[in-house]
Amino acid sequence: MSALTDMLAGRAYDPGDGELVAMRKTAQGLMREYNATIIGDKTRARTLAQLLGSWNGAVVRAPFHVDYGKHIHFGEGCFVNYGCFFMDICEIRIGARCQFGTAVQLLTEDRPRDAGRRAAGEEWGKPITIGDDVWIGGGAIVLPGITIGDGAIVGAGAVVTRDVPAGATVVGNPARPLPARG
Repeated sequence: MSALTDMLAGRAYDPGDGELVAMRKTAQGLMREYNATIIGDKTRARTLAQLLGSWNGAVVRAPFHVDYGKHIHFGEGCFVNYGCFFMDICEIRIGARCQFGTAVQLLTEDRPRDAGRRAAGEEWGKPITIGDDVWIGGGAIVLPGITIGDGAIVGAGAVVTRDVPAGATVVGNPARPLPARG
């Protein structure tokens, strides 16, 4: 098995593997190119199409940061505000018409809880899945393995440690549902 196969499957992998290093280097070059553009530059669409697994015309404000890029899949009509970081060790699947506030982080990478295993460089990931029509407020952090259901809202600054049901609004650290209003 290759390190890429292990990484995408959520198994422990070697982040120093040559293929993975080359993929990150390619992504860094494309990010540098994209982040140097401004609204209206004709190169933006081409660069995002090369960087992302599925772009679908998402509006992405620079700066935008990824680890690999190729494992990020946008549905149609999405908006990503300034300074977002989508760490795509595993796939990040985003539904249609989702919106992300400034400085949102989607983090698929995870590490062992045991210090010795961390010191040995062990890591793995878990995918993130976001349904249609989701709003994630500025500064929110979504941790590995999370699913956010259709129409959900994640409040600004929330740290999402558990799945969010469709239509729910979660806030805080750790993110918890707001009580229903009558």
